[in-house]
Amino acid sequence: MCGIAGLWDRRRQASAEALNAAIARMTETLHHRGPDDGGTWSDAAAGLALGFRRLSIIDLSPAGAQPMVSACGRFVIVYNGEIYNTDELRAELRTLGRAFRGHSDTEVILEGMAHWGVEATTRRLNGMFAIALWDRAERRLSLIRDRLGIKPLYWAEFGGQIMFGSELKALRSLDHWPVELDRDCLTAYLRRRYLPGPGTIYRGVNKLPPGSILSVSSKGEAGIELYWKLEDVALAGLARRFPGDEAESVDQLDALLGDAVHRTMVSDVPLGVFLSGGIDSSTVAALMQAGSMKAIRSFSIGFGEKPYDEAQHAAAVARHLGTDHTELYVSPQDALDLIPHLPEMCDEPLANVAAIPMHLLSRLTRRHVTVALSGDGGDELFGGYGRYFQAADLWRRLQRFPPSLRRLAQVVIHALPAPAWTGLSQMLPARFRPPHLGDKLYMLDRVLTGRPGDVYRLITSYWQDPEALVPGGREAPDLARDARIAALFPDFTERMQFIDTSTILRDSLLAKVDRASMAVGLEVRPPLLDHRVVAFSWSLPPAMKIRDRTSKWALRQVLHRYVPRELVERPKMGFDVPIGAWLRGPLRDWAENLLDEKRLKAEGVLNPEPIRRYWQEHQAGRRDRGNALWIVLMFQAWKQRWMP
Repeated sequence: MCGIAGLWDRRRQASAEALNAAIARMTETLHHRGPDDGGTWSDAAAGLALGFRRLSIIDLSPAGAQPMVSACGRFVIVYNGEIYNTDELRAELRTLGRAFRGHSDTEVILEGMAHWGVEATTRRLNGMFAIALWDRAERRLSLIRDRLGIKPLYWAEFGGQIMFGSELKALRSLDHWPVELDRDCLTAYLRRRYLPGPGTIYRGVNKLPPGSILSVSSKGEAGIELYWKLEDVALAGLARRFPGDEAESVDQLDALLGDAVHRTMVSDVPLGVFLSGGIDSSTVAALMQAGSMKAIRSFSIGFGEKPYDEAQHAAAVARHLGTDHTELYVSPQDALDLIPHLPEMCDEPLANVAAIPMHLLSRLTRRHVTVALSGDGGDELFGGYGRYFQAADLWRRLQRFPPSLRRLAQVVIHALPAPAWTGLSQMLPARFRPPHLGDKLYMLDRVLTGRPGDVYRLITSYWQDPEALVPGGREAPDLARDARIAALFPDFTERMQFIDTSTILRDSLLAKVDRASMAVGLEVRPPLLDHRVVAFSWSLPPAMKIRDRTSKWALRQVLHRYVPRELVERPKMGFDVPIGAWLRGPLRDWAENLLDEKRLKAEGVLNPEPIRRYWQEHQAGRRDRGNALWIVLMFQAWKQRWMP
């Protein structure tokens, strides 16, 4: 796990000194991702330079250092990530006559590409990775990202120069590209609390899509091709469901997960596991311990606020498994002290409040180990989110009413503004009085004559009309309203799982983990996102995922083989913090400054009216607008740091 950066001046106008100075600046911005070592490599005649920061995990010797040149001298690589089937690939390459200087996975990737080619080698890789490969003979640059988008890779082309890096700050260190806010991406961010790929907060700067290879030669245009596509894998699973019975499917899932976990435990440095006590992390921890001859290290974080504290559940699972368990209880002040640093850590607006406890947990874990396994991906693959019940239930209830009646309901709703409906509800006895009736009616109006995707969009949106907040901003079409996706995935729940895996998992959850952990130089590996597990999960029928309103049924059956049911069966808890209460308390002055009406008007990016209305409602206690306000606050704080 490391940080990579690169610059290619295809016009070859930069001097060797300028090129080396630029790549040195880019690389240094990523020091936190690779605190152990670093290096640069340049081909001044071609105008190309590569940079690398190293977090030493496999082959700690100089033989594992990057940038690395192939034995034949033709290829140069910088790479961030971990490959879990290195031993098999190395053995095969040796039979083909390839020799190795060390035992790093980097060298295996490099020699594989020299022998099999870029795409053929990439298809063989099992792991998480962001790769930059330079072909000195053809003067061709290839940028490659793993199948699920676990590892980040940003790129842009301005004025004949291609630049890339593990984080945007590497690109920001260069002073010859126009830093311009992308208002359309900002609009999407306000709805979703993350920036959906391939766009970024900067116009003209992109995230490389998961499962893709960007290839560009000295004269040609950059082209992107997919070597792996979630849609194809999911549809293949739906077309060929697992043929065995329930017991056989649980057996196979157990074996597959065991192998995935075992592979992710390869390391030349100490490693452990994040353990919350929930289904996903407990399964990973149980399979780790089952395959280890000694007690594994497990880590959890606790909070004084009971609704947010899972530490006691994690400790109970750890005791049963016999792990060497470490937990840290953090105070609200620990979290509050971190908030001013979030824009620097996240690099672009990311309003997932779970980044706060994730970073605190990563900081604790890094004191003891360099690698940690996580349970990320279990909810998306095995049906773990409450919205999978809520959205489907709401849609079924709406279908009970004929279209004419639903249209009439819309007319009635629009007869009064939302505050008037809420005011009328005060005439009802308290026990019959629905809270915030007007807002709820107007939310219902959005889906009365819509489609299932509108229900999903309603549930996953934080600002329902983000275009009203961003003058000149326009939302791009999304998967929730894509008729083609609706036709391919007729089952509403499976469609939601596909959309979540394609969007929220990649651009919010995995981005959160990457930034929060790499800020302290901790490598986090998610074995549940092994691409073989992903494919198998899509072959399971819906009843193997959600049954009688119980989520992750098959995954639970695997876990119950290792951990007693009573230790893990409880209502799902989010990895969250009480942001709503903090905005009324210790964060109020900080937030008021960022949301000041005069400031918003002067900056000219956001419309102050709906933001101030939400702020006043939140402070008065009429509505909890904490999550929606946090999205705006994280943008404002980011802008203050990066676009003052």
